[in-house]
Amino acid sequence: MKTDNTHTRVGMGVLVMREGRVLLGRRRGSHGDGYYAAPGGHIEFGESFAEAARREVREETGLEVTQLRLLSVGNYLFDGSRHYVDVDFVCEAPGGEPQLCEPEKCDGWAWYDPDALPEPLFVVTRRMIESLRSGVILHSADAVERQ
Repeated sequence: MKTDNTHTRVGMGVLVMREGRVLLGRRRGSHGDGYYAAPGGHIEFGESFAEAARREVREETGLEVTQLRLLSVGNYLFDGSRHYVDVDFVCEAPGGEPQLCEPEKCDGWAWYDPDALPEPLFVVTRRMIESLRSGVILHSADAVERQ
């Protein structure tokens, strides 16, 4: 997909939880290559936040999720050329094991203890973890975060 760098895109990040652990994969190909991140992507035209979150997790991992709730909202500039507003959710994946459904975008999925996360963490995922730990819906209202 060709990226239009003159418009802000709306992203969706989903922190998938199971038994207190978070699901992360190492990104490939896109901005953040080599960084560990939660599943996510773009909100499609006409989708609700919940529909986008469920679709992204299903497309990337094959998992079905429940108990979706808002986690954070961020304003990000990647490589000085890609501007995203990201809406992030946390949810539970009660069953099944994650599958590598998009190998061109991710090296594989694994469950991690929030206190023993792999490095480096993608900036959006780092903010999501901060929000999870604090119990506060974080936002970057006064700044554009960069990676």
